[in-house]
Amino acid sequence: MTYCVGLQLERGLVFLSDTRTNAGVDNISTYPKMHTWEVPGERSLVLMTAGNLATTQAVVSLLDERNLAPDDRDPSLLTVPSMFQAARLIGNTLASVIKERTNAKGGTFSASMILGGQVAGSPPRLYLIYPEGNFIEAGDDTPFLQVGETKYGRPILVRAYQRDMTFEAAVKLLTVSFDSTMKANLSVGMPLDLSIYELDSLDHRPQIRIESDNEYYQSISSGWSSAIQSAFQSLPDYDLD
Repeated sequence: MTYCVGLQLERGLVFLSDTRTNAGVDNISTYPKMHTWEVPGERSLVLMTAGNLATTQAVVSLLDERNLAPDDRDPSLLTVPSMFQAARLIGNTLASVIKERTNAKGGTFSASMILGGQVAGSPPRLYLIYPEGNFIEAGDDTPFLQVGETKYGRPILVRAYQRDMTFEAAVKLLTVSFDSTMKANLSVGMPLDLSIYELDSLDHRPQIRIESDNEYYQSISSGWSSAIQSAFQSLPDYDLD
């Protein structure tokens, strides 16, 4: 299992993903689930993946191959005219890979993805792509998207998210969301990968890896636990009489 979140802000987009992959309690591995493509000054795209690892790696490899040679760039994430067309390309590739593997091997192969970014001439967009290849877009009513183990980290997002929050506040919010998830579910784990995209920059910032001993993460984790305990103690006890 995994956990990935994409936030849509007035200032741009924020992405955070874990890196844990499980094949049983005694077989835990670390793989990046965040992938980026860009043409500086023209486009910047971030893709986060959840689900069957072999399936998601096959999709990313196919997308990468289409970017290598000019003759193979039709279609390609580096040439599609819009984020909508990028979502269609990824959705079609995902559905094709799942269908091929299911027909060849039987069984169930599934994956879902979050795509975000911007192509010059249009605003930043954020999409959730389903295994069937269809997708939905984040908007005013759904300003953040999650894949993977979503239920534990969702309450804080619903309560504290604000579209006009700073990037720094958004990272704090996502850190709390991930800390809550990791404390409740061992299938989500460190390190975390963070990416921030600033509106109209068309050049994403360097990806940041947050390890378990990261000082900021540790301060947020302990501070959030203390704040919850303090808030709980401040509430009135139930009166049995």
